[in-house]
Order: sequence, then C-alpha cells, then structure tokens
Amino acid sequence: MPLALVALAVTAFAIGTTEFSAMGLLPQIAHGLDRTIPQTGWLISLYALGVVIGAPLLTAVAAKLPRKTVLIGLAGLFTFGNLLCAVAPNFAFLAVARFVTGLPHGAFFGAGAVAAAELVAPHLRARALSVMFSGLTVSNILGVPAATLLGQHLGWRAAMLVVVAIGLLGAAAIARYVPHLPSHPGAGLRSELATFRSGQLWLALATVVFGCAGLFACYTYITPALTDVAGFAKGSVTLVLALFGVGMTLGNVIGGYAADRALRPSICATFLAMAGALGLFALTAHNRWSAAATVVLIGLAGFATVPTVQTLVIQKARTAPTLASATVQGAFNLANAMGAWLGGLAIDAGFGLTSPSLVGAGLSLLGFAVAAVSWSVDRRGPVAVADRPVPSDQPVPSDRPETVTAAG
Repeated sequence: MPLALVALAVTAFAIGTTEFSAMGLLPQIAHGLDRTIPQTGWLISLYALGVVIGAPLLTAVAAKLPRKTVLIGLAGLFTFGNLLCAVAPNFAFLAVARFVTGLPHGAFFGAGAVAAAELVAPHLRARALSVMFSGLTVSNILGVPAATLLGQHLGWRAAMLVVVAIGLLGAAAIARYVPHLPSHPGAGLRSELATFRSGQLWLALATVVFGCAGLFACYTYITPALTDVAGFAKGSVTLVLALFGVGMTLGNVIGGYAADRALRPSICATFLAMAGALGLFALTAHNRWSAAATVVLIGLAGFATVPTVQTLVIQKARTAPTLASATVQGAFNLANAMGAWLGGLAIDAGFGLTSPSLVGAGLSLLGFAVAAVSWSVDRRGPVAVADRPVPSDQPVPSDRPETVTAAG
C-alpha cells in the first residue's frame, strides 16, 4: 500500500474527528460559552454549511493547481480553522471558525479521492479510495471517543488542539509522501462544470442523497434510541458508537473490494443491505445485545456504500472528476440534513424513537431504486466497458454512456 494513501488517511482521520466529536462535546461547549445545547447545536449545522459551500467553491478556485499543492493547502486551512476554534473567545467567533473549518472538508475528499485513484492501477482504485476513507471511519472508533473523553476531563479546547496536531501531521505526511500530481490538461472551471451535463452523474449524486439519507435518519437519533429503548446507560453509549465505527471500517474495506470486482451490483447490494439492517433495528432495539449487534451491521452496510458511490462518480465525471468528487461530500451532507429532518418528523408524529430506522430503511430502498434505474440506463447504452473507473489518461467521450459489467 503506497504511503501516500496513509498520508491522506491521516488527514481524513483528523477531519472525521472534528466533524463527529463536536456532537459529543456540545455540553462542554455550551457550559463554557454560556449557551444552551440547542444553540450550540448550530455549530454542527454551520460546519455542514461550510462543507456544502466550500466543496464546489474551493475546488473551482484550485482547478488548475497541482493536486499535491491543493491537498496541502486544504489540510492547512482545515488545521487553521481548528486552531481558531480552540482559541475562540466567544460563541460568535467559534461559530465563524466552525464554518471556516468545514470549508475544505468536501474539497479535500474530492481532490484526495482523485489523487488516491491515480496512485494505483485502475483495477485497484476503489480499494485505494477505501484506504483513504478508512481515516474517516477509524476516527469514529478512536478519534471521536478519545476527543469526547479528553473534552470531558481537560475541556473542549484541549480536544480541538489535539486535532490541530493531527492536522499538522497529516499535512506534513502529504508533503513528504504524496508525489507530484499535476492537474489534467485543460483543467479548469469550465471543463469541471461541463461534467455536470451528464445525466448519469446526476443519477449517481441522487443515489447518494436518497440512499445515504437512510443511514443519517437512524444515526442522528441513535443515542436516545440506545438509552430510552435498548436500556443502555449513558456512559455505555460511547462504547456502542465505537462498535458502530468498527462496522463502518469493515464496511469501507468490503465496499472497496466489492466495487473493484463489480461496481454496479455492489452499489445495489449495499443499499439493500443497509435497508435490511435499518429495518431490523426497529425490532432488535428493545434488547441491549441485539441492538448493539445491529448497530455494527448498520455501520457496515452504511459505509460499504462510500467507496462504491465515490468510484461511480469519479467514473461518470470522466476527464474532470475533481469537482464532481467533491460534490459527493455535499451530497452526503444534504443526505445528513434530509435524513435527520425526516427521522425527526417521524418522532414528532408519535411513532417512537425506533421510527427513524424505518424511515431510513425506506430511504435506502429509494436509493436502491435510483441506483437500479441508473444501471438500467447504462446497460441500454451502445458501448460496454469494464465495471471499473476510467483511467485518467484514457478519457471516454461524454456522448458514449457506459454499460457496466463485472470486472475481476
């Protein structure tokens, strides 16, 4: 495995720790800055807003720059944003700092995904993506619980300073191990935007939004479901969420391997598996052991989709994949917002704390339906190619849709 992929994974670990640990640190932040929990929750939304805005904006600005330079700059901006958060004198300053911290998130994963795909042979590209995204999944096993524990004992600022240190380590590793990766000839905002004329690319993004909203519909309300329905003590929830991170990591690896073998069937299978796991949780949530086991399955099925859909988007974006790949992160955050909203509606309607998992199962099935339609459109295309990403040095004309078949 190239050390460059490890370098990308280190920064992904720091980003994942920042994104998810804020939820566990809300009580400490609220107490320290004299705000209510709901008010402090705005920090989560501001980070997500930064992701959605920053992904296309920063990617467009950096379209003609060498990819290594872009990755170092984005890692530096992320680290600087965390430093601003750690020294924030008041809530307003922290809110702006969280927005700034979110700006490079999507652009980094977009540029990093394309870089990871270029570092390995074409038939290993989905697995390369899974290595980079393993930093994000492992952060939920180690980074988030550690940051939460550190914040509880030494304060939330200490937790953010640790993320600053990890961010610096990631930037240094990228500078040391990632080779020079020039931008593609003709790269620029116009060529990147031209990829969005592809109906298949929009279908791929729709698959992400609707299908992954199912995961977030359940995960947003997983803590009250574990305490009030399954009967876990509040102190035990962190351990169960770490198990969720274990499932995420396993799913990420499995999804990367499966996508390299057969991309389209893997996408459909992962969404069906996620729907099944979410639907099962509504039944198993009433027992602690079965609930914990199902949480692992939800994490596994949910994150098995990540390398598959990321690979599909890079494939459909063809010769200008960076902006499209970054847009996937915006799609994930849109899925987060939509899933959380629909899951909350189910609870407010009086269907109980397990109802978001049923809502999530329905959304996952909707994602499967969109993926199946997209696959059907590909199969009707006039040209059949292997089910693997198109090599960057072998562009496929935009007027030739691909029919995807299994690849070994």
